[in-house]
Amino acid sequence: MAGALLLLAQVPRENFGWTLLLFTLAFGGMLGSYYFLDEEVDFKRLLLLGILLRGCLFFFEPNWSEDGMRFLWDGELLRQGQNPYLLTPTQVQEQQGEGSGLSAQLFQALNSPNYYSVYPPLNQAFFWLGAWVGQGNVAQGYLALRCLLLLGEIGVFYLLWRLLVRFQLPGKQILLYWFNPLVMLEVVGNLHFEGFVLLLLLATLLNLSRQKLRWSGAFWGLAIGIKLLPFLLAPAFFFWKGIRTSLQFWGITTGVLVLAFLPLVYWNSWENFLQSLQLYQGKFEFNASLYYLFRALGYELAGFNTIWYLTKIGMVITLLGAVWISWKRSNVSLFEIPSAWVQLYLLYFLFQPVVHPWYLLPGLGLSILSRQWTFLLWSFGAIFSYQAYSQNPIQEQALFLSLEYGLVLVGLYLDYFRKQRTATLGL
Repeated sequence: MAGALLLLAQVPRENFGWTLLLFTLAFGGMLGSYYFLDEEVDFKRLLLLGILLRGCLFFFEPNWSEDGMRFLWDGELLRQGQNPYLLTPTQVQEQQGEGSGLSAQLFQALNSPNYYSVYPPLNQAFFWLGAWVGQGNVAQGYLALRCLLLLGEIGVFYLLWRLLVRFQLPGKQILLYWFNPLVMLEVVGNLHFEGFVLLLLLATLLNLSRQKLRWSGAFWGLAIGIKLLPFLLAPAFFFWKGIRTSLQFWGITTGVLVLAFLPLVYWNSWENFLQSLQLYQGKFEFNASLYYLFRALGYELAGFNTIWYLTKIGMVITLLGAVWISWKRSNVSLFEIPSAWVQLYLLYFLFQPVVHPWYLLPGLGLSILSRQWTFLLWSFGAIFSYQAYSQNPIQEQALFLSLEYGLVLVGLYLDYFRKQRTATLGL
């Protein structure tokens, strides 16, 4: 696994053949570790091994995503006392001149220079810290962000372990997240913050299990402050009997959200932030499933790309589906909450026009506690989405989308349609 990760950190995403081979070897190493591990788990040893595997990615530039450059760009603006939501990168360059050094280096690598930042203020705090430590050096900025993300991953490991013990689940379940190559590559390797989102959702769940509703609300609010998507869980909290009428939970959550998003009001940046979110939802398409089927139908009926309509319809379906699922599962026990949250994440992704591989990580981590297959199979199938980068310009192929979502369908069958579900992952 270490050898495969070392090579994957250096293989460009355009080289899909090597990417698929090495990723398959690493994924096979994770499954082998899981199936041959004894029931008695040495958590300290697993923690150390997982850190060492992530260390294989530490000193290489992210080569599967340009998002890290945007993180440092926003962080550098904050370090200079500028508002990252006020101007697009292109507008910044036009006002300040192309210049040289860090600013020019970052700008050349940005994938959306004409869009305002879509990252919430709490996420921007991490970017500022990375830029502050980097002091104008991209490699140092990456290293700072990686150290923060690694600390978050160690926190995920600890909370997963505590919850596995509390839910009386086999300890080796933790391997399916901790040794998962998609997790290591997308969090520490490509600098995505979905690992931090999972950390906060697990903290929410652990405090729910202890009846500490104030802390649960605070951690859920912080998760929304990092990425907006955890707001999807609102219907589950609203309908669940243990939280529905809790003024402590809802009061603390509201307070945290107000504080987390107050900078957008203070900087008078709400309009730009929301504009970028709307453009993102109405323009980009990548690695979708049901959305692509509806888009094809739209071409047949209307003769053009109906993305504007489809994204709105998808949002309505997702909202109504989330309310229905949450209502149907309003009386579940604490131990079934992860399963309900996983369902909501699945519903959301199935109707989305953009599903990047790193989006799956919170759902994957939660499914370790619900012992479901779909996100685990998807964490392998997601590698097929990188085939699109082997084309110039980027172009997806139906064969690889079919392979990816074929695995998702297998997972959905195993989790929701098989008459007698197997109680464990070890078939």
